[in-house]
Amino acid sequence: MTEPRSREAMLAEIEQLIAENHVVLFLKGSSAQPRCGFSAAAAQVLARIGHPFAEKDALEEAEYRYVLAERSGWPTLPQLFVNGELVGGCDVIHELFRTGELQRRLDAAFSS
Repeated sequence: MTEPRSREAMLAEIEQLIAENHVVLFLKGSSAQPRCGFSAAAAQVLARIGHPFAEKDALEEAEYRYVLAERSGWPTLPQLFVNGELVGGCDVIHELFRTGELQRRLDAAFSS
């Protein structure tokens, strides 16, 4: 059995994922095997847009989701980051997708 990572190590990983990827989705499970309907819906929206995105299962470690929530100021999963900025959770993702704004943000992220 492995030792649990420190909060600092988890935060460093979160910061690295956000810094190294144009788009990061923190979710319950994975896009291939989501562990809740909100995570599934968010991953499906991103897949429909078609840009690549990094993902992280925030349930892999017991404390990870809490460290993420402290970092982002957003209490629930999923959480979407684009170019280092928190976009929001499932409801926000869907609303931005509906209006076309999410497509524009992701297109801009990959054109810079």
